[in-house]
Amino acid sequence: MRPTHSTPASEYDDNEIVNLSSNPHMDAILAARLSRRSALRGGVGATTAALLGGLSLSACGGGSDDEAPAKPAEPLRLSFAAVAKTHADQVTVPEGYQVSILHALGDPMHYGDASWKDDGSETAESYERRIGDGHDGMYYFGLSDAGTFDASRSDRGLLCVNHEYVVAPYGLHASGRVVTAGKRSAEQVDKEIYAHGASVVEVRRKAGSMDMEMVRGSRYNRRIHSATPMDIGGPAAGHAKLVNKLSPDGKQAFGMNNNCACGYTPWGTYLTCEENYLNVIGRAAGDDAQRSASEIVALKRYGLPENRKNPYLWDTPDGEQYQRWNSKVSGASAADDHRNSFNTFGWVVEIDPFRPDSKPVKRTALGRFNHEGAWPAPAKAGEPIVIYSGDDARNEYVYKFVSDARWDPKDIDGGAAAGAKYLDKGTLYVARFNNDGSGEWLELTHGKHGIDAGNALYPFADQGDVVMHCRLAADFRGATKMDRPEWGGVNPLNGEVYMTMTNNSQRDGSKVPLDAANPRKGNANGHIIRWREEGGQAGTRFQWDVYLFGARVDEKQSQNLSGLTDVNDFSSPDGLYFDQRSSGGGLLWIQTDDGAYTDVTNCMMLAAIPGRVGDGGKTTTKEGQATIMGAKASDATVRRFLVGPFDCEITGVVVTPDGKTLFFNVQHPGEDADKADFAAGSFTSHWPGNQPGITSGHKGHKRPRSATVVVTRKDGGTIAI
Repeated sequence: MRPTHSTPASEYDDNEIVNLSSNPHMDAILAARLSRRSALRGGVGATTAALLGGLSLSACGGGSDDEAPAKPAEPLRLSFAAVAKTHADQVTVPEGYQVSILHALGDPMHYGDASWKDDGSETAESYERRIGDGHDGMYYFGLSDAGTFDASRSDRGLLCVNHEYVVAPYGLHASGRVVTAGKRSAEQVDKEIYAHGASVVEVRRKAGSMDMEMVRGSRYNRRIHSATPMDIGGPAAGHAKLVNKLSPDGKQAFGMNNNCACGYTPWGTYLTCEENYLNVIGRAAGDDAQRSASEIVALKRYGLPENRKNPYLWDTPDGEQYQRWNSKVSGASAADDHRNSFNTFGWVVEIDPFRPDSKPVKRTALGRFNHEGAWPAPAKAGEPIVIYSGDDARNEYVYKFVSDARWDPKDIDGGAAAGAKYLDKGTLYVARFNNDGSGEWLELTHGKHGIDAGNALYPFADQGDVVMHCRLAADFRGATKMDRPEWGGVNPLNGEVYMTMTNNSQRDGSKVPLDAANPRKGNANGHIIRWREEGGQAGTRFQWDVYLFGARVDEKQSQNLSGLTDVNDFSSPDGLYFDQRSSGGGLLWIQTDDGAYTDVTNCMMLAAIPGRVGDGGKTTTKEGQATIMGAKASDATVRRFLVGPFDCEITGVVVTPDGKTLFFNVQHPGEDADKADFAAGSFTSHWPGNQPGITSGHKGHKRPRSATVVVTRKDGGTIAI
């Protein structure tokens, strides 16, 4: 996700590199040995590769090259005409498709609260029951008549949606964000606190249609926000570095922040992930003098040096409840102040949508960093649960968690108890991508490989300390610095893992060297990397290539290595989702959050037939960096499905099991605060109030607001294929 606003040096800025480690880049790890394997792979096209989802892993270096492939799956074929690039202030979909608005910022989830008034007059308190701001990652869970998880149900479900952050904010406040003498009002801050987090709403299909509507007043509808009490599970629970004034035992957290992407579990719970939580945390000047040397190392590595202002200024209103948003030493002990509050953010949070009274749990075994999401591999009985994550910051890492417990389908609908079983104990790994197309998962376990109290980089006291400061453990192990790892997903057809590298303007080729997995200088347009695990999903070695390189067709910023054309060129891939539909699963959705192509088009979503690792071959960038890339794109394999309204990001996508209803999110339309005129009701976007064809209560509103959109085919058919 892009920064919420420009900040002075004393404030948080996610463009800043906080990874100053000297761990080697890939070009220093192994000499490039692009071998016979690349040549053998080069003749397999992407469309053909889609038929080979069951191809033996040995064909990519694990065994005999002569082993026969498994029976091919039914091929996927895109069935829509590509949408043209556009600056229209609306969602533009292919011919034969239609859109509706499920819910938008401020919509009431229950009866008793008035509809959104388009003037920012709603009370802060009411946002505990209204849809939040900054719609982002989401997931659909089928809901049975008995109120339990039904993975096959498409006409009724629970939709969990993240609310990442407040932008200007246009919808929340009557005249926008107000700062007087460096301070915010309690009313504005409270409203923003409640507008963050996530929403759970019941959704049902409208009679005679594939369209969906929110069930207002459902007992399942609830908000989880930046003040919601939560438990802490896993190795960091009760840790001394989580002790604070609100939780003297270090076993509770209060709220979750800047929740970006997400994940889900096979037992039917939602995994929501805290990303740019530094947006809401500050630290006082002179605080280093109150800290130990190791604390200073950890705080700086996580982007919170002393005198770092809270960008949202949530710590400025009068009252004790606002002091927790500044992690300064002010009391006699950690239990007397909020010095450790910072450490309670940056985790994966598990929410049980089927039990409205259940308490969310921060699952610390999955590590603490700028979590973009938590993407599970398909669960297999008798095998561990495997979850992939990206740390969304420049030069940060890709992680994998492997549970100790083996999956038992009897745990479906097991709620938090199943979460504790599978997510609180396991092994955390970080990825190293070697220049020859191989890769390794480096274990981050206390007492192994020098990760212990004697470590010269940082003294790790125990496993709780390791997961809390896994960036430092990853630095020490020599993980590969990546170009902002964002969303990921696992192809259900063959288990291959994809992850977007959205961009990295600071990869200059010298201070931040090029390597095979991040081979373009400046990388303004990003790329998508993918890998196939060796020895099963929980294995510790893999083979990788670059699936697609983002680029403009005019090559103004980055070299168009993947041969993109007007029907499929894109920039800054961000959201990514593998379709899980019961028939035709494996379709890949790619979304953009871009600033490098917005002179030509608004952000977009594409549909793709993904192919497989090794369907391309070796290449060299214009900077002379050798790399390994997948098959070039074509109109048959990658196609633009929709374009969003002006100044927005397209994010969050999920499809119902029958493939006939697609949900996606439009975040921060009209985000240019410098051009906003609240008195005149003039903004750079007026979406969704101006979306053609909508007949809901959203029609005609002037203020732009984030919203969840429903896409269906007019003939009721399956989406995209």
